[in-house]
Amino acid sequence: MDGRFNTIAGWVLGAGIVLLGATLVTEELYKAERPETMGYPIAGVIEEGGGGGEAEQPIAHFLQSADAARGEAVFRKCAACHNANQGGANGLGPNLFGTMGGPVARRAGVSYSAPLAAIGGNWGWDNMSAWLKSPRTFAPGTKMTFAGLSSPQERADVMLFLNQHGGNLTVPPPPAAAPAEGNAAEGNAAQGNEAAGNAAEPQARSAGSTKGPAATDTSGRAAQERPH
Repeated sequence: MDGRFNTIAGWVLGAGIVLLGATLVTEELYKAERPETMGYPIAGVIEEGGGGGEAEQPIAHFLQSADAARGEAVFRKCAACHNANQGGANGLGPNLFGTMGGPVARRAGVSYSAPLAAIGGNWGWDNMSAWLKSPRTFAPGTKMTFAGLSSPQERADVMLFLNQHGGNLTVPPPPAAAPAEGNAAEGNAAQGNEAAGNAAEPQARSAGSTKGPAATDTSGRAAQERPH
């Protein structure tokens, strides 16, 4: 009896060891980790950690090459809640005809969230770009569920489209190009050298005018004192 019990206990212990080993191997083989680069980016959604790289150019830069036809295509992402037709009814979100240049969160018949209503002012190129980039960052607590448009060119395109639907804004001129740091430093060094040269020139002239006559007088006296 004891021998049979020991045999059964041995089999149970062995099975447990095998099961534990199989579990550890399976976990190691199928361990799930978030990839560094997502394979299927979702249009209109800003990736985690985005915005930490190079500084974005002003929206005026992208408006120079904006295209309203492309903007109309981008606007289809908004069509579930908005339309931009003159006299169009509000949907889940307000009708956007005449939004560009118009007051922020002041469309009749729309219940806006308090954070957006508190913004005030009118919609311009810069604040509309900020809103479209990330509604939740622009007005924390907003009812707007859209994640935002991370592409500044897409934002410029859709704003131009909206501006052609009752807007009254003029496209701004391109922003002035900032001088490169290296060129600016070289220019400052050149100006410094030029200033130093200008300051040294009068001193050199003054020193030359003092030494010239003294040398002549000395040589003259030497000539007169030299015996003939």
